[in-house]
Amino acid sequence: MAIARFPSLVIDCPDASALATFYGTMLDWKVTTSPGWAEIRSEYGQCICFQQVEGYTAPQWPAQEIPQQMHLDVMVDELDAGEAAVLELGATKHEHQPGTSFRVFLDPAGHPFCLCVD
Repeated sequence: MAIARFPSLVIDCPDASALATFYGTMLDWKVTTSPGWAEIRSEYGQCICFQQVEGYTAPQWPAQEIPQQMHLDVMVDELDAGEAAVLELGATKHEHQPGTSFRVFLDPAGHPFCLCVD
């Protein structure tokens, strides 16, 4: 029997509402915000939370002077279409692209995330 259940992942950021809106729009999940905190939730229950922190420092990937801290891998049907959509939402494509079945982007707070295909 498990000791605990995995309800969510919490991501530190400079603006919880803005980052929740970015990921909520990308994943088409419901966004809920309160001062300094926001959540996105899928219809099937998965949840990602965003915690606003003062003095936030964005990761500097692929260098590790300021580690990436975390990153999300999300699946898309087609990389080019996925890329265009996340760029329109405010993502930045990272100059370092180490693979061919995925692409690395930075969210508006500077966290790396990958669009992946099978």
